Amino acid sequence: MSIRVGTRGSALARVQTEKVCSMLASRGIETETVVITTHGDAVTGVPLHEIGGQGVFVRALDDAIEAQEIDCAVHSLKDVPALRPPGVLTCAVLKRNSPADFLAVDAVENPQIIGSSSTRRRAQLLRHDPSLEVKQLRGNVDTRIRKLKAGEYDGIVLAEAGLQRLGLSLKGKRLPVDEFVPSPNQGTVAVVCREDPSLIETLACALDHEGTRQDVVFERAVMEELGGGCFVPEGVYCRDGHLIAEVLALDGSRYQRIEADPSDVREAREIGRRLKVQAADLISDAVRTLGLEE
Repeated sequence: MSIRVGTRGSALARVQTEKVCSMLASRGIETETVVITTHGDAVTGVPLHEIGGQGVFVRALDDAIEAQEIDCAVHSLKDVPALRPPGVLTCAVLKRNSPADFLAVDAVENPQIIGSSSTRRRAQLLRHDPSLEVKQLRGNVDTRIRKLKAGEYDGIVLAEAGLQRLGLSLKGKRLPVDEFVPSPNQGTVAVVCREDPSLIETLACALDHEGTRQDVVFERAVMEELGGGCFVPEGVYCRDGHLIAEVLALDGSRYQRIEADPSDVREAREIGRRLKVQAADLISDAVRTLGLEE
């Protein structure tokens, strides 16, 4: 009996799923890929915070797991929200690829109009250079690159890991993670499944990378304490236990940051709570400006 693996239909999602299926095949485990369209894929003309945030890419696949239409699903872990449905859990985290952002340019030597739909990337770009104009840009990787080459933007910011997985080489530069702190779990692929001990054990044994899991667990602990999802500009990155976490103003003019070496999840959560207090005004300003208040 094969494992039914759910995926979004984008080229990047399919490549990530193919990798998971290949790793399972190397263990003699048969798989069947099931493509599912999500609301986030269908609606591309508005910012993510207006249609529910990164979770819109995950919800349809969660529903398919709960309905037993698929056994598991493959996600970019940064898209998986903190709150998970009962009975759906992250059973495996693959070895991390590059966590960094990449500024891709086409013909412009000194890009001034940058495309990105991420409030974090916008704030970090403006902190680096307040003269930049950061314009909304959504769509899959191919769509974003096409708009760059059409001259709609001087440059666009993408996750470097996605470019690597797709085998794409673009003109531009990697943005340093200490200045452009990535989103929590950026560069990491995860597999989620229903709460079935046999299935969990099979997937974890074949796919899970212990070192990456430890780092991303710390990142998620901070993320969960901060709240804000993809709405508030926040970067959280951990490598070999060293954690950088920051919250920025939407315009990049102010920020709060903590760097530390937590020894366990409890300490990581305490860092998140401490940063939330320090950055309370930045978080409330972002929530108010984006119209997210209840």
